[in-house]
Amino acid sequence: MSSEQKFEYDDEKLDIERSSVALEEEENSPIPEVAAIVSNKDDPSIPVMTFRYYVMAVIFSVILSFFNQFFWFRTHPMTISTLVIQLLSYPFGKFLAAVLPSGRLNPGPFSIKEHVLVALTANCAGGTAYAVDITVIQKIWYKEDFGFLANFLLILCTQMLGYGMAGVLRRYLVYPAAMIWPANLVQVALFNTLHKDEDLQPGQWSRFKFFLVATACMFVYQWIPGFLFPVLSSIAWICWIKPDNLVLSQLTGAGGLGIGAISLDWNNIVAFLGSPLIVPWWAQVNIGLGFFLIAWVLVPIAYYTNLWEAKSFPILTSDLFQENGNEYDTMAIMTNNILDETKYAAYGSLRISTFFALTYGIGFAGLSSMMTHTWLYHRHKLVAQWKQSRGHTEDIHHKLMQAYPEVPDWWYLSLFVIMTVVAIITCEIWDYKLPWWGVILAVALSAVFSLPVGLIQAITNQQPGLNIITEYVIGYILPGRPIANVTFKTLGYISMAQAMTFTSDLKLGHYMKVPPRAMFWAQLLGTVIAGLVNLLTANWLLRTRENICTPENTTFSCPSARTFYSASVIWGVIAPDRMFGPTSMYNAINYFFLIGFLLPIPFYYLKKAYPNSFLEFVHIPVLLASTGMMPPAQAYHYTNWLAVGFLFQFFARRYHPEWHLRFTYVMSAAFDSGVAFMVLLSFFIFTMRGKDMVEWWGTRYDLCPLEGKSYYPPTPEPSPIA
Repeated sequence: MSSEQKFEYDDEKLDIERSSVALEEEENSPIPEVAAIVSNKDDPSIPVMTFRYYVMAVIFSVILSFFNQFFWFRTHPMTISTLVIQLLSYPFGKFLAAVLPSGRLNPGPFSIKEHVLVALTANCAGGTAYAVDITVIQKIWYKEDFGFLANFLLILCTQMLGYGMAGVLRRYLVYPAAMIWPANLVQVALFNTLHKDEDLQPGQWSRFKFFLVATACMFVYQWIPGFLFPVLSSIAWICWIKPDNLVLSQLTGAGGLGIGAISLDWNNIVAFLGSPLIVPWWAQVNIGLGFFLIAWVLVPIAYYTNLWEAKSFPILTSDLFQENGNEYDTMAIMTNNILDETKYAAYGSLRISTFFALTYGIGFAGLSSMMTHTWLYHRHKLVAQWKQSRGHTEDIHHKLMQAYPEVPDWWYLSLFVIMTVVAIITCEIWDYKLPWWGVILAVALSAVFSLPVGLIQAITNQQPGLNIITEYVIGYILPGRPIANVTFKTLGYISMAQAMTFTSDLKLGHYMKVPPRAMFWAQLLGTVIAGLVNLLTANWLLRTRENICTPENTTFSCPSARTFYSASVIWGVIAPDRMFGPTSMYNAINYFFLIGFLLPIPFYYLKKAYPNSFLEFVHIPVLLASTGMMPPAQAYHYTNWLAVGFLFQFFARRYHPEWHLRFTYVMSAAFDSGVAFMVLLSFFIFTMRGKDMVEWWGTRYDLCPLEGKSYYPPTPEPSPIA
């Protein structure tokens, strides 16, 4: 193992005896976490794409895509993890194996590979389709509707375009042992927990017993912050000392910078950053350092020195404002959903919060630093892997996968070409205002950045986004067109993100020895089902929920859609030339591109000059991408995520390594499952019947009255344009 790999996977310098994790005395993965979790055995005769698989894949994909799309609209969104489907599909698969007649429909016991394929299909259906946001903002804010067919085709091509790129990426992000994809280890741990017997010492708990107990405990506990006592979700105790103090609210309130704010709600902790139990500690250190420098140092300095008239607006918000602090009425400056220069000149320029502006700047820096970092740290490995990609075997898992025929490259190429053509046809037939060359440019941007993004995600479990650079580019090329802007962004950004999803799933199949061709078709099935169900669910909610995606609807205020809409105005309507150009007050944001490009260079050479120092832990792209989810994420989401991560990924891993390797990933799956069961049950019992918890002080979210406002709103003034 190279020194760089040793840093990435053995940064805690654990000296773990093989016997402590019951490993075989045979060839295994060079990565301790992988060796402890992933089996180095395989039986190619195990059936995979059975009738049982198709039944469960369709049912669970529909269920998962419906609920995740439903919860996406909520003021406090939640994502039901694929881990829940893994749990539910296990007894269901056992049941089908017991009741179906023996033969082709029922070829023996329910196998672990069938189980993996069901989870892979559901995983493709687990995330909400990003293109649904376009449908939402068109209907809610831009008052137009292209119809179901146009919306579905756009969802389909944006969700599947990236899959075509995975054919190239697999050689660099799936085959090498160093590309571990940490989130997959949680799923592998659960599969092994359910399907394999453990060699236990007297008195030692099995992983399955631990999973059941932890799930039950979290299910019971989550009713407290999730329903009975929701104030525990964000305890801004410092702010409560003097709740009418504006500065104290801004610095310590849960709606402000969240200094000292505590969350006892697992759903809140994992809502935006995922589980802290699975992210390597060195990556969490970078995220924490980036968060501290940006949110608690840079932002307060900028705000209290009144940079860009910061005090006229909230300290942390994605809302849009006029110069006087009033809400910005975008429709007052548009004609046929295109910017009207005359109306804009009369109405005035757009203002955003200083934090929101700095978030874009940090995003610029993170993007350029990713390219520099990839070149400095990974160029030699990439060249070597390119030369070895045709016949080299990296580890025992890659060797075992040679028993199965690989997916032909032309399958991936055909999918890529077909989806690109569908995207062009969709944008040309309907009035998305994005020409054919815009589609090709978006796809090209996605292809260029997919490999460096994949290298970061495969190691750190963090994915830098392309949303900022895509909207920046098309904003300059086609200014004043918000729908063209968000369509271009979705094609460029989500194609890359879906390529990462497909590649991550390929790695999971790689670990579990599932035939690659079965994985290919399973992922396409899950994606088509999800796109259809996501769109149907969104349309149903938009029709049936009054004032949806507005502050008046406290249950379905759509925080992600509101941020998406704000971005469409900033980059599409106003456009980057006006917003960040030479004449704009936010012009300095552009220098972050240069800062990010240069920043990894000194750290790279300092690391070479001073090996085995704290510089080994510095990862500039991860550090800069740390606040990429803010807003809609709040500062206290980060602090509590980091606190839990320290407890498990540092303390438990260093001082209780055997327990950590056996149970940490299982605990992550159990906690997610317990929360999901609680939310599902409360939905059926209370939400569907329009019931809620009896109001008392513990159900209030405004114990600190300025929380979430952080400023005194100005007296409304009439708009200059009727």
